[in-house]
Order: sequence, then structure tokens, then C-alpha cells
Amino acid sequence: MRSIITIAVLLIACLANAETISSPDKKIVLAFSLSGNGVPYYSLTYKDKPVLKTSRLGLELGDTPSLMDGFTVRQVERTTFDENWTPVWGEEKSIRNHYNELLVTLSQDMPNGRLMRIRFRVFNDGLGFRYEFPEQRSLSHFVVKEELTEFALTGDHKAFWLPGDYDTQEYPTVTSALSQVRSKMNGAITPNASRRPISPTAVQTPLLLKSKDGLYINIHEAALVDYSCMSLELNDTTFVLRSILTPDAVGVKAYMQAPAQTPWRTIIVSDQAGEILQSRLVYNLNEPTKYKDVSWIRPIKYVGVWWEMITGKSTWSYSDTNNVHLGVTNFESLRPNGRHGANTRHVKEYIDFAAENGMDAVLVEGWNVGWEDWFDKHKDYVFDFVTPYPDFDVKELTRYAASKKVKLIMHHETSSAVRNYERHMDSAYKFMVQYGYDAVKSGYVGDILPRGEYHYGQWMVNHYLYALKKAAEYKIMVNAHEAVRPTGLARTYPNLIGNESARGTEYEAFEGNNPDHTTILPFTRLIGGPMDYTPGIFQSDISVYNPSNKMFVHTTLTKQLALYVTMYSPLQMAADFPETYRKFSDAFQFIKDVAVDWDATYILEAEPGDYISIARKAKGKNEWFAGSITDENARVANIKFDFLPAGKDFTAIIYADAKNASFDKNPQAYTIRKIKVNANTVLEQDVAPGGGFAISIK
Repeated sequence: MRSIITIAVLLIACLANAETISSPDKKIVLAFSLSGNGVPYYSLTYKDKPVLKTSRLGLELGDTPSLMDGFTVRQVERTTFDENWTPVWGEEKSIRNHYNELLVTLSQDMPNGRLMRIRFRVFNDGLGFRYEFPEQRSLSHFVVKEELTEFALTGDHKAFWLPGDYDTQEYPTVTSALSQVRSKMNGAITPNASRRPISPTAVQTPLLLKSKDGLYINIHEAALVDYSCMSLELNDTTFVLRSILTPDAVGVKAYMQAPAQTPWRTIIVSDQAGEILQSRLVYNLNEPTKYKDVSWIRPIKYVGVWWEMITGKSTWSYSDTNNVHLGVTNFESLRPNGRHGANTRHVKEYIDFAAENGMDAVLVEGWNVGWEDWFDKHKDYVFDFVTPYPDFDVKELTRYAASKKVKLIMHHETSSAVRNYERHMDSAYKFMVQYGYDAVKSGYVGDILPRGEYHYGQWMVNHYLYALKKAAEYKIMVNAHEAVRPTGLARTYPNLIGNESARGTEYEAFEGNNPDHTTILPFTRLIGGPMDYTPGIFQSDISVYNPSNKMFVHTTLTKQLALYVTMYSPLQMAADFPETYRKFSDAFQFIKDVAVDWDATYILEAEPGDYISIARKAKGKNEWFAGSITDENARVANIKFDFLPAGKDFTAIIYADAKNASFDKNPQAYTIRKIKVNANTVLEQDVAPGGGFAISIK
């Protein structure tokens, strides 16, 4: 259903009272006003509770007078919109996009005048707004020095935050009061291949907050296109958050040419934690898909030659030399190191395992020449993305994979030499098409080249979208790692089937992830799009694979199973070794069975940082899967099966922690049992510290 009603009112002078607009269900109210000197402000309430106090709007420009004050209201338009749209893949088969809109056109009192519009959309689950700059003679090309959007909070909220950084999001989430951010910042900044912390009080989005009166508030952005990524600068005295944009090499935040617009600034709010997880506001603020044909885009379950390199058992590089020149070095003459993972024989083993267990694809990293000195050398010409190592037979592996009805997933690590990747992109995608690859995992490890640019600046934001559009020309799906955090663009470009953009499973082999990590990410990182978290690690003691690596995975085995449901992605990896899965074949059955595309999602219970329980219905099937995870504390989960059709009985297979299980002392202890369930069933299930359970219902 779709309906549009528009009313335009021409105003001659400044408004005496605020312009207000409410959500369709009347629970959320947005108020907009101008101060006496023409400064724009807004505020937000939810069920008559203040969410945001009066908060300033505007932009500071670098080459012309600012867009901060001196405004009068020229026009106000109100619109209602309601539709249902069908995602190519997703957590449900249909998404409702229903909002009331307030579009305010502002005129600045100066010679020739300048126009700026602020478009507000109020949904039942929150607010989105953006700045728009219509085509006009007095404001055509301009530079954004800083965006001054404020989010004036009502108090010292509990926050789930990451240090503000222009280059990485791969930090563990800190849970603290806002007033504690400054004191905890130094400890929150952990090592990374590339990092640029912003300030002692800057935090990243999506930012989740919980007020003392029980409101959950998520602040993020949507439709980040041709603009810099936004972080938030906290005033820890007034608890006002102000936008701070990622600069380029000379300090500019964005270059604009009218007509133009900023990304949407988003506030999702509810008094129920589960409703934050169910919000599709960020997706709804993005445009419909740009592709007429989406038949080539599909969810994927895969295995890969990856975890063995992460743990240190194998290497990406073919030899141990530390000085190679692409196109000059004769790799045939180099002495192999004997630990290169991406060799023909070994990849065939993964292909066999994938075929035996119904997996769609095999990812192979370290197949192409150049890995010997790729990292931290600031080399512009590192990889050409088409030249394999001597022990990697592309033609034979393509033939072999096809014979097993398994796809291969390409890997393009750019080493952040971005110009090099762009100059090789067409040939790399043609190479993929030639050899039957239809999905690529791209990476941007290290400092960006050209020097001075950051991962989240306007220049790189444009690059990521360029790579995505270029891939679509070749019908290739993209899983981008170390790229800018998702802002719902997968609705518009659904070949973006995955991102990393957060601290993933790989850190279990580096520094470890806290047990509460995955109870927070769905409330923060996943608000903008799915994450390639790479779950499924059954061998929690990393030293079993590499005696020199003493790390261990901070979850139980069955929590790893639950992540396939609680960490949504249309791209799910079974990340552990085939031999380990064969050892635990009864538990691996859940990974084989679990869907990667869904008709419906049900939030059964949730509290950020503590626990999440979710059930989902598989796309086009009468099959349901549930997952429940907890932090470091044991608990009893209460699961209602009222999401099942009434009047029918089903068989549920429950993969649960054993009584003596815990993430740190006995992570591989689990039980599997079958029970009969129906829509009236209530299950009380013990969950171990750092544990979880998974349920398959057919």
C-alpha cells in the first residue's frame, strides 16, 4: 500500500511556535524551531518522555559564510508515506516503510539569499533527518568544514560505545556511563593495523544508549553516499553529542555541489530492547535497489582457507622472503615455506568438505602473489589480483569445484593501496568471471594510500561504492572488510552481501573478544547491515592448531551455533577446520541445517550486553531456528514457542551447554536432545557462562 498526501504552506516571517510532527502511531513527536537569531533546533519525545532536548542544527562551511544562523522559514511541507517492500535477502520477506515527513525550507538573510532544507521523517521506531541543498545561484560548490548537528541527551545514560576513530571500528565495546567515557578512553583503544583516534570523548556510531527511565536509544546514520562518515563528540558535562566528520588529507570534511544532500542522521528509540533489534529504519531511509535483475544475488553458506592463517598454522605467503616485486620477482624460483595454505591439493580438500556437507562455496585467501611483503610497507603496487602462486592452479580448481557443484569465493586484499585496486579492478573482475567466481571478499588492511586519507573519509566512501557498482557490472557479490560501517546501502545495492567493519571472530586468535561482545553487536554494528562475523569455531584452544598461540575462544561450542541465528547475515561462514567439524559431527549438523535467508524474525528476549534470544523462520520453508546467547554470567532463558503455527506439533532439536560447561573452563561440553513443541510450549533452558544454545525446529 502506498499513499502520499502533501500540504504546502508558505510562511512570510519566522515562526512564533515550533513546527511539530508525530509518528504514525503518535508515540514519537518531533519539534522544529528557529531561535531569535535564526538558528535551527529540533527536539524529540517518545510516549511523552524526552529523548533529545533542544538540539542545534547547521553546518560550518570552509569557503563561504556558514549555514548555522540567520535563517527564516520560507516553506513547510508535510507528507505521509506508507509502503511494503520486498528485500532481495533479509530478516523478513517484507518490510513496512511508514512515516510522516516534515520538510522545512530555510532562507538565509544575506545578499542573494541561500536556501537549505531539512527533511525530517518520523517513523514508529524513530527519526531520520538530513540537510538538502537545492540548486541555486548563491550556493553551488562549497566545502563543509564541519557539520554541527547535535543530539542533546537528557542525562548521563548508560552507553555501549567504541572509541571515535577515523580508521577502524575493530575495538571491543565499552559499557559505561557517558560520564566515564573520558576516564576509560585510553584503555579502550587497542592495537590495530590502522587507527586514528579522534579525541578523549569521541565515540562511534551506531551508538546505543539506555536512559535511567528505561529508554533504549540508537544513534547512527543512513545512506552514507558522497560524504564523510560521522562520529560523535561528547560533552561529558552537558551530555550533548555533536557530529564530527572524518577529514581528508587537508582537513576538509566534504566537498559538495548543489543539488546535494547529506546522509540521514538516525535516532531509533523504544522502551523495549527487542524493538531496537527489529527496527528497519536505517534500511527504509535508503533508496530502493538500483538493479533491475537481482537473480544473481543469493545468500551463501561457506567454508574457507582462512582460520588456519588467522591462528598461525598456515601462511598467506608462498615463501619466507620479505622483498618481492610484482612483475619482476620470479616466484617459480623462490623457495616455498611449506606452510602456504592456498595450494591446489589443500583447497580441493575444502571443496570436498563443502560438497559433502551442502555448503555453497569455499573462500581461499593467499592465492595470489605478493603476500611476502604486503603489510605496512606503504607499497602502491602490491597485488594485481590475477596472478596466482605456483602451487595454486586456477584452471584445475575451477574445474574441480564445478564438478562438485561448489563455488569459489575470490579474495582481494588491497593492503589499502586504493589507487592500485581501482586501476586493476576491471581486469580482476573479468578474471573472476572467466574462472566462475561470483563473490569476492575485499580487504583494506593498513593505512590508506594515498597518504593522509582515512578509511572513513569522503574519498574512501566514494571508493567503496565505486567498487560495489563496478562489481555489479560483472554480476559479482561483495563482502567488504575494513570498509566503512554499513548504513543500509545494501537495500539499494543488494550485492553488498556482507561487511566486517567491526571486531570479528578473528580477534579470538589475537587478543580475544569479551563474552558480552556478541550480545552488543546486534544492537550497534548490525543496525546498518549484516556482518561477516565468521562464527562456528568449535576448537576453542588455539594452541591445538598452533602451539605458539596461547589464545582461546571466549564462548562455549553451542554459543557458536547460536550465533548463526543471533548475528544475522546472508553470508555465513563455517570458519573452523573440516577435521574439527568431523570430530563434532553431531553439533556440526546444526550449521548444515540452519538457514541464511528468512521469512520472519522474532525477538524472544533481549538486553544489550547481557543476553539475546531470537527465532527465525527459514525463507519459503516450514522450518524455524532459534539461538540464545549470554555474557559471562550463567542464566536461565525462557523461550516461548508462540511464533509457531497454532494447533500443530513440531520436533525441536536443542543443542545446549552441558551442566558443567563454561567458556573458560569447559567450552566443548554440550548436549543434544529432541523434544516435542507447539505454540503453547515454554522452555526453560540453562545457559552456561559465555554460553548459548541453538534450536532446530522442523
